Formats: sequence, C-alpha cells, structure tokens
Amino acid sequence: MSEAASLSAPQRKRAIAFLFAVVLIDMIGFGIVMPVLPQLIMHLGQIPVDTAALWAGWLGAGYAAMQFVFAPILGNLSDRFGRRPVLLLALLGFGIDYIIMGLAPSIWWLVIGRFVAGITGASFSAAYAYLADITPPEERAQSFGIIGMAFGFGFILGPAIGGFLGEWGPRIPFYAAGGLALANFAFGFFFLKESLPEERRRPFRLGRANAFSALKALSGQSPTVLWFVAALALWQLAHLVYPSVWAYIAIAAYGWSEWKIGLSLMMVGVTSALVQGFGLRLLIPRLGERGAVKLGVASVCAAALVYAVAWEDWIVFAGILIGGLQGLVMPSINALNSKAVDSSSQGELQGATQAVGSLAAIVGPPFYTILFARFTGEDAIVHFPAIPLVASALIALAMLAIFSFAAGKLAKS
Repeated sequence: MSEAASLSAPQRKRAIAFLFAVVLIDMIGFGIVMPVLPQLIMHLGQIPVDTAALWAGWLGAGYAAMQFVFAPILGNLSDRFGRRPVLLLALLGFGIDYIIMGLAPSIWWLVIGRFVAGITGASFSAAYAYLADITPPEERAQSFGIIGMAFGFGFILGPAIGGFLGEWGPRIPFYAAGGLALANFAFGFFFLKESLPEERRRPFRLGRANAFSALKALSGQSPTVLWFVAALALWQLAHLVYPSVWAYIAIAAYGWSEWKIGLSLMMVGVTSALVQGFGLRLLIPRLGERGAVKLGVASVCAAALVYAVAWEDWIVFAGILIGGLQGLVMPSINALNSKAVDSSSQGELQGATQAVGSLAAIVGPPFYTILFARFTGEDAIVHFPAIPLVASALIALAMLAIFSFAAGKLAKS
C-alpha cells in the first residue's frame, strides 16, 4: 500500500548495503561473544561453569525481554523522526555498549550491557521499515531475504570470529564487536539517506509504542496483520530449535564431536543465507509468497523426518540441505504483511512483529530443552533425542494453517 521512496539507484544500493551491514554486524556482535561469554562470566563472578550457565540463561532472557519492550518503541520513533536517526543512534549505542562490556569490572556490568544490547538490537524494526520504504511491494520478499541472508552469515561468522579472537583473551571479541558497530555508524552517518519523507510521518504516541497497542491499531488497517504476526511468532518458535538444542541432539542421537556440531550449524547458516539471498529471487516470481511459504514448511517437515530416522552422518547433512528451503518462509510472510498497512506505519508494524517474535526467544529454549530431557537419558519416556525437531515441524505446520488463513483473507480484501 506504500510507494517506494524516490532514491536514485546508487543511493538505493548503498542503503541496502548499509542495512545488510547493520543486521550482519548485530548478528556477528551477538555471536562473537558466544564462545567467550562463559569464561568471562566465570571470571567476573568467580563461579563454576554450572552457575555460569544459569547466568547465561538469564542474560539471554533479558536480551529478548528488552527487545520485546523496545522494538515497538524504536519502530514508532522511526515512523515519527525517520529511519536514519534511529538506526544511527542504535548503532552508536551498540558500539559503545560492547566496548563497555569488554571493560566490565564485575558481572553486573555485563548484565546491564546485555540488556542495553537487547535495546540496540531492537533497531531491526527500523531496518525492515527502511527496506519497505525504498522497495516496491512486489519486490519486498526479495529485499527482506537480503536481511535474512545477513542473519545467516552473521550466525556463521560471529562464533567463528569470537572463537578466534578469544585466543587473545575473553574481552577482545567485545572490543571487536564494538569497533564494527562504530565503523558502520560512521559509514551510515556520511552515506545513508533518509527513506521516510516528512509528509509520510506520523506523531509518536508512547501509549501506542508497545506490541499490543500497536497490533490493535494496525489491525484497524487490515485484520490480516494479527494473523500474519501470529504466524511469524510461531515460525520463530519453530526455528529456535536449532540454537536451543541442536548440539545436544547431535551428541545424544548421532554421537557427534564439537567439530561436527559446528560444521552442521555452519551448514544451517549457509543454506539459509543462500536461499534468502538468491533463492527468493528465483522462486518468488514463479511461486509467489504463498507458494514459497508452503515450500519452506514442507522442507522443514521433510528434514525433521530425515533427522528422526538418520543412521549415518551423511543422511543428517542431507537433511540440513533439504531444510535450507525454510529460508523462504520469513521474508515471504514479512513481505505480505508489509503490504497490508500504509507507508506511515511500517516502523510500527516491524517493531510489533519483532517484539512478538522476542516472546518466542523467551519461551523456545526452555520448551525445547525440557522436551529433550524428557526423551533422553535413563528416565526417558522413550529414547527419542530428535523429538524437539519433530515438535518444531508440528509448530511449523500450525503456522502454515494460520498463514494460509491470513493470506486468503488478504487476497479477498
């Protein structure tokens, strides 16, 4: 329902490159500290590894909770003041925050730092809104796919860089993450143009800058918004099975070493990034967004079946390749949802979507780990370590039902 901003072709390419870098650097920053975070927590708190794991769990929950609160706020602020200042301030804060965490003298500094990182990471809402501003509706799935590709590459590069830099000390990766963010801030400050003109901005209302109020207001433009956001939340819940329990499943079901686990996760990131970066451009014109989502969900279900019956390593890796088509799902749903609201509400929509998705990041890890524990070990109901992957596929099917209902209503409107 919105028209693409009138940026020149070079300006649009620079903007997309900048947004790619924003998401890539944020994901690298999130992943770069993963290999060294346990050691830093143990050092700062003078605590053993089991207690450090509990602290890490609370840090992750706090990160997601901050995104739930602040993603709608930043999205609404970008609708009022423009995307550029919100993105630049978030990057600046991200860079400073990670440097402060690197200097942290106590574990509580680290806690505060991760909470602030959750706030600055909520800038994804402004990034998606910027893309919606500069991209025609029929091309949004491909553009959102580029952001998805940045997620995938960040997931690959972050832990690898963090592990490498961590050899020089557990604080070095934090400085690296901060330096990358500040470099991207400098690039954006000089080269990024605003995408939202004054006439398409709307007033900021704090009472509306939360997920529930925002969704209530947006549903007034199109009732499909709530259904699409629900579908996205379920999809993110399904996808969280990989960071939550994949490593444990690989050990219990396949007897894999750390090297094979790392290789498999790298393959997940690579296949997802390639599908979102290139596969969408080939398949969306042929299948449309609805067809792409169906194909992506089918790949998840097929991969879960492969994981459940795999008896050789190569079969598991074949399942990863099949499951790579799941990268079609999220950009396609996001593209359809962005078409359902007007141009002045894109930031609000993306903020509410990210906030609801962060609830999945709070619920998903304990759900999958508890399920895994019930089907693994001496007291298991039945020994079936791959049960979380089957549960993930069932959640994806439930998502498909909700999505199909919403897409049908949108087509009739």
